[in-house]
Amino acid sequence: MVRMVGRIKSSSLMRIGSLLLTTALLVTGCGNSPTTTSGKKAIKVGIVDTYTGGAAVYAQDSLDGFKLAAKEIAAKGGPEIDIVTRDDEFKPDKATSWAKELVMRDQVDFLAGTTNSAGSLAVSQYAKENKVPFIDWGGMSDKVTGAAGHRYVFSTIPNTAIIGKAGAVQISKTPYKKIWLAGSDYEYGHSVIDNLWSNLKKTEPDVQKTGETWWQVGETDFTPYINAIRSKKPDLLVVGTGGADMVAFMKAVKATGLAQEIPVWIHTSIDPATLRPLGDQAPTGVLGTNPYLSSYPDTAANKAFVSAFKKEYNREPAAFALYGYMAGQFLGQAIEKAGSTDKEKIIDALEGLSIDTPVGKATLRKEDHQVAIPMIYGAVGKTDGKIAPTDLHTLSPDEIMPPIDDIQKARAKK
Repeated sequence: MVRMVGRIKSSSLMRIGSLLLTTALLVTGCGNSPTTTSGKKAIKVGIVDTYTGGAAVYAQDSLDGFKLAAKEIAAKGGPEIDIVTRDDEFKPDKATSWAKELVMRDQVDFLAGTTNSAGSLAVSQYAKENKVPFIDWGGMSDKVTGAAGHRYVFSTIPNTAIIGKAGAVQISKTPYKKIWLAGSDYEYGHSVIDNLWSNLKKTEPDVQKTGETWWQVGETDFTPYINAIRSKKPDLLVVGTGGADMVAFMKAVKATGLAQEIPVWIHTSIDPATLRPLGDQAPTGVLGTNPYLSSYPDTAANKAFVSAFKKEYNREPAAFALYGYMAGQFLGQAIEKAGSTDKEKIIDALEGLSIDTPVGKATLRKEDHQVAIPMIYGAVGKTDGKIAPTDLHTLSPDEIMPPIDDIQKARAKK
């Protein structure tokens, strides 16, 4: 059984009176994780993510994937998981505030989330200071498990070091040499671009950076930026953006016809979570990478996942659904492996743990707690007259994972 304790979206609810708090603690056994009807202690997971605005589509997919995994594990007699959600509205300060409340008031055993990379880093720092395990399934900054990594943080989402390396491989297979770099002016945007460019320069020393453009998060009018870039006539525009900006920028690419004049690369451009809200406004020809597609790979394991997800939520899973699903599977299997609900023992069990997933074997590397899975690359196209990812190829984890030595050097500099 998966129990949703509820979602609170307004920051005003943080000012709950002491009487209500006392009552809540009495009901839940003075803040301890409840014992289930089966007699087992339930693990309580506090999820901080973006459930309003343009990034909500990704957060909802992650949450639904996690709930599906928890339900499957409980159905097999495994540990039961209680879920408490909070909406950070894509704001790092709110992510931290909610994380504190979930730990101190709701007495959660684990934290999970967040779609905002800066939010993930903030929650991770809080988790480190308070020794509360945090599973990052939405923030893609390479700092989460890289330079700022620690014992209490794990990531089930490929980070920007992985994304950048995979993007560099895809671009290296094209003839484009004059590259314009652009993106949203925040942690994720810069990290994607920095990692991609450094990797591309290593493999293709003759590529040239013709310029850079950065816009504020939440930008609504991309036309001036696109026109300025168009006037410089680069061979390729590489964009680092996500969340709410991703859908808005893709609409602008379509409206301006940019992709028909200058090729564009964006991570998750081929993700159904991106394409679904765009509909006919999705720009064909845009290149991109993505760790998961419901139609690819064409394996029994993936088909079973898609079938179960569609049965539960009446839609096909996108990449963030996989990240949440893996988080649930890793957590459930680690608890069983540890034979305990003790957080430190669960962490020990998570380190180096490998599980079977819809995309094959996935491993949480012992050294940095970063998930290692394959990456897909392709382009936005049409299949049977419908917008869909096309020209798909797969890169193995060995081809895209950052070396452990690089992680250790980055941490040593802190």
